[in-house]
Amino acid sequence: MNTPAPAVAPLPELELTHHAGGRVPVDAPALPELDLTRLRSGPDLPAQSVPDLELTRSGITGEVPVALMTDLDTGRAQDDGVRTAAPVGAVTCRYCRHVQAEGLLCDGCGMRLPRVRVAAPTTAKRRGAEEGERVPCPSCHVPAWPGRACVACGTKVEVEA
Repeated sequence: MNTPAPAVAPLPELELTHHAGGRVPVDAPALPELDLTRLRSGPDLPAQSVPDLELTRSGITGEVPVALMTDLDTGRAQDDGVRTAAPVGAVTCRYCRHVQAEGLLCDGCGMRLPRVRVAAPTTAKRRGAEEGERVPCPSCHVPAWPGRACVACGTKVEVEA
């Protein structure tokens, strides 16, 4: 059942403004009371040099008495052998106290949770590189081809026998 659209009559008191499709000049005279606060092309004062100001070092301070701190301990505490256990299982977020069993981010506040990453078992490799295998650069440890310059730091990677 289609109903016909109602007839819309334009109102004669409204002006129909046509968009000219670009920038049209608008007559906007400057307000004289606002012209006093306008900066022309930068600060009103010219730049001034301060010859007494040295930014790279301080002046001579003279004799300053230096007293040793006799109660300051610069050594390390003896190792008691007790180690903090790594968190396993459900973890409590230290920010919002939300308890969560899995995931790296807290479901409550979105902060990173302290998780233990179990290192994958690695097999010992021999020092020399096999044919077509990249070796770590001795300077920056980026994988590089033996006998060529490292792409990261430019150090020549030697072939180890």
